[in-house]
Amino acid sequence: MKDEPKITVGIMDRQTEVTGRLDGNFRGDAFGPVSGRFSAKAEAGMVVLFDEAHREIARSQSIRIEASRHSTFKLFNVTIGSRFHWERTEDQTFKGDLILRQREDGTLCAINEPLLEDYLTSVISSEMSGGAPMEFLKAHAILSRSWVLARLGRRKKRKETSLLTEKIVETEGEVIRWYDQEDHDLFDVCSDDHCQRYQGITKIISKQAEETIRETRGMVITSQNEICDARYSKCCGGLTEEFDTAWDNKHIPYLGSISDASIPHRPIGTEEEASHWILSDPEAYCNTKDERLLEKILLDIDRETKDFFRWRIEYSREELEKILREKSGFDFGTLQEIVPLHRGPSGRISLLKILGSKRSMTVGKELEIRRWLSRSHLYSSAFLVTVEGGRFVFRGAGWGHGVGLCQIGAAIMATKGFSAEEILKHYYRGIQIRKIY
Repeated sequence: MKDEPKITVGIMDRQTEVTGRLDGNFRGDAFGPVSGRFSAKAEAGMVVLFDEAHREIARSQSIRIEASRHSTFKLFNVTIGSRFHWERTEDQTFKGDLILRQREDGTLCAINEPLLEDYLTSVISSEMSGGAPMEFLKAHAILSRSWVLARLGRRKKRKETSLLTEKIVETEGEVIRWYDQEDHDLFDVCSDDHCQRYQGITKIISKQAEETIRETRGMVITSQNEICDARYSKCCGGLTEEFDTAWDNKHIPYLGSISDASIPHRPIGTEEEASHWILSDPEAYCNTKDERLLEKILLDIDRETKDFFRWRIEYSREELEKILREKSGFDFGTLQEIVPLHRGPSGRISLLKILGSKRSMTVGKELEIRRWLSRSHLYSSAFLVTVEGGRFVFRGAGWGHGVGLCQIGAAIMATKGFSAEEILKHYYRGIQIRKIY
């Protein structure tokens, strides 16, 4: 790769209306200069763009609004943390072009097309605090660049070969579902936690993020001469997870389970070992309660989640039965038992049996289990379930799928003096770091 690519990022999808403001000099494909507040709606199979006086500017199936070098645009009421426990809306500002496209169902999609390094500057600032340790930010920049370039490579290959990956397996009494980024059809990646957090220049509050991107420009991690699909999560809980616990049934060597500590922790193999692990307080890089340190690492929105290394949540039987009906679409009747059938080496459950008076079902994988058992998501699927006084009590470990780099653990490693290279080679075993442009 000789040159820095551009990337298309879905900011708002399946909207009835998109509103925002163009600050600076913009020009459309088939119309002249435009600026100020705007709105867009779908009408008769077309995207219709209006100015702030509600005069029609353009009408087409797809409208591209090109930005001059120093111009920015703002989109109003962008959802962040979609379907997670921190979901909310905010106004966000972006560099690059704005593309408005209509879907077949008559809804709109707002897409930003920035240069890759501009995109990464935002990702680094949107995922973690700009005041985090520099070596951690460098490691994150390299892995985020790797992830998105690997994603672009897979997307191109799928277009050329028409390959499809099965993500839903539904049979009588079983639902196995996993979620990957190939679901996005009109853009390369989305802007939310489903891919990587990208909140435009709204979250760029530190020159450190921009310096990080400059110093790591074009650097990626590779394995067997291919750019790594560098997954990551917020907190592994002391052991990272295997790729196939969360996604497709394949082994990826650099996405294996490792002990996130200076000492080895044995992988989980039995329910007894899972119970001991989840109820313990082991040494781990991500096991920290230092509020001052967390303020330097985490964004405000993430610090709202207090107990991420070990956590507890409980429901009345009636409440959990209602959640299951709403989230799964199945009526289990009186909930009787929740039984793990298979766990990965971090203790995360990839296959779970739910038994009720009306039906019993097996559900997987990791994220689908978390969605069925919470109004948003459980923090992770590394949990134990007990029934105490008629209430279902969940005790769990970690925050997120646990595959690849553990963000909190990696940040703690940086505070202990580990370099970006040492951090990356701790979480992704057998990789090399290369500069490709």
